[in-house]
Amino acid sequence: MQHSNWQEELQQTIKDPVALLERLELRKDKVQLSDKATLSFPVRVPQSFADRIKKGDSSDPLLRQVLPVAEEDNIQPGFSVDPLAEQKTQPIPGLLHKYHGRALLIVTGACAIHCRYCFRRHFPYADSNPVKNQWQKALDYLRQDRSIREIILSGGDPLTLSDQRLSFLVHKLAEISHIKRLRIHTRMPIVLPDRISNEITQWLTGTRLQPVIVVHANHANELDNSVTRAIGKLREATIPLFNQSVLLKGVNDSAETLINLSEALFNIGIIPYYLHMLDPVQGAAHFEVTETRARQIMIKLRKKLPGYLVPRLVREYAGSAYKIPVELTIA
Repeated sequence: MQHSNWQEELQQTIKDPVALLERLELRKDKVQLSDKATLSFPVRVPQSFADRIKKGDSSDPLLRQVLPVAEEDNIQPGFSVDPLAEQKTQPIPGLLHKYHGRALLIVTGACAIHCRYCFRRHFPYADSNPVKNQWQKALDYLRQDRSIREIILSGGDPLTLSDQRLSFLVHKLAEISHIKRLRIHTRMPIVLPDRISNEITQWLTGTRLQPVIVVHANHANELDNSVTRAIGKLREATIPLFNQSVLLKGVNDSAETLINLSEALFNIGIIPYYLHMLDPVQGAAHFEVTETRARQIMIKLRKKLPGYLVPRLVREYAGSAYKIPVELTIA
């Protein structure tokens, strides 16, 4: 079977942190890597994403998101391997039903990129992955619960699967009459934009389901010309596009950085949607930004941006019926 360009690039992702440092002209002895973290949560960085990282800069905000450093080895109180208690919200393996009216289907454990702050970095995908021959159980559950109006495809990243498999699944979901919307949570248009093909828009718009895509970018430097072209294909298909970010220390924890991100997103047709406080997953504590600092940043954003470019600052708690807004004080 001949692979398309995006599948070849997916196979050629950088998996060696030392090789990544060499590519970026950084000396290994100047960066404290973690062999333990690399083993437990391997490095994955697409070549096209690595091209956007500034050479010679060990504090580059894109590099900081993907490089396994010694700080990940620190065990921090209040941080856990399942910070959102997702394993308790699966009526069917791989189907998360946390919120009224919508359910989330983990269609794969694979990602094109491994973000070091990922709240699912310890998730037991082998036990919670409804692969094709198990999708029927999830479909049966969705068919029986008529309160579910929206299905979210997540992972991993759902767009690491082939268009053939995704088209099959989406058409099966469209047969369930009470499901109205199909939401895709994906980082692929950002980190591996060649994935956005004509085939994607065909199956996304080829059923009665209303598609919505939520991408994930944390810094304006992630949005190069290749991303603009990929997003343009989705816009041509009139698919609503939103972005969710995570507030990360050393990556985007300044008003100027987030203003630039919102402006850059809107310029290519994406609405800033959520800015998440860090989920307390073990290994990511060095990314944490305090709520006090987050509020200060948001006040500056509100002063300098129109309301439609200000993302909603939220925190997710295990067992909550919705994401909790982090309230601002008047300043």
